Amino acid sequence: MSEVVIIDEIPCESGDGVIAKVTINRPDKLNALNQDVGSALKEMCEWAENNDSVRCVVITGAGPNPPPEGKRAKPNAFVAGADITEFVGKGSEYILELFTDNAIEAIWNLSKPTIAMVDGFALGGGCEVACSCDIRIASTRAIFGTPEIKLGLIPGYGGTQRLVNLVGYGKAMEMMMTGNNVGAEEAHRLGIANQLCTPEELLDTTMSLAQTIAGKSMHTLRVAKKTIRAALDNSLTDGVKIEALAFANLFDTEDKEIGVKAFLDRSEPKWVHK
Repeated sequence: MSEVVIIDEIPCESGDGVIAKVTINRPDKLNALNQDVGSALKEMCEWAENNDSVRCVVITGAGPNPPPEGKRAKPNAFVAGADITEFVGKGSEYILELFTDNAIEAIWNLSKPTIAMVDGFALGGGCEVACSCDIRIASTRAIFGTPEIKLGLIPGYGGTQRLVNLVGYGKAMEMMMTGNNVGAEEAHRLGIANQLCTPEELLDTTMSLAQTIAGKSMHTLRVAKKTIRAALDNSLTDGVKIEALAFANLFDTEDKEIGVKAFLDRSEPKWVHK
């Protein structure tokens, strides 16, 4: 795929398919997003979407490299933001094209379940990558923030929209207007992080959740994700109608019959995954 985005295919415990563990790999730059990372992430999304064996995608950042002798180690980072050097001298026409067709939207639009595994800084574009995933598992040293205001900017990868859905209008305003960061415990309290654990537990906690999700019917997972997302774009009345239709249509699928029979037989369902 790329040196800046590494994909490990972890076998599913169910015996069918893999979990794609995706690592943004620019540790000397705190995994900051640049055009190469963006292109590689979009390529990853296309691969994951069209690969029937991929049942869940976990996105994380590379840990810091060992420091040179006598130097202090760099901090841990999920993604510490965008590579600001790419903003110098750029105008609106260039930026609009770059940010309209971007990797964060590609992650958001994946039909498969996505989990952000956050250790360390998730700032600016990094916070937006995390918010574009369905679920966020964070270590106790995770730090979230939208510091773009300090550059005379605002979030540009959907952060003003998605963060509001997670933390509410007032807190999103506070974070974006001050540029102040949010520590792990507050992020968990606010709903940015679904779960919080020690750095040593982060991988096992995240992969355990991914394995649980990957063991479900892929078709039903897609329907669930699409239906839940409908709540963001529709009124409650319309959303309930969308849910009712999606629920009813599942009664025409093989996986519904398999799941119901397995429940009644007290056995493990063997999904057809279609």
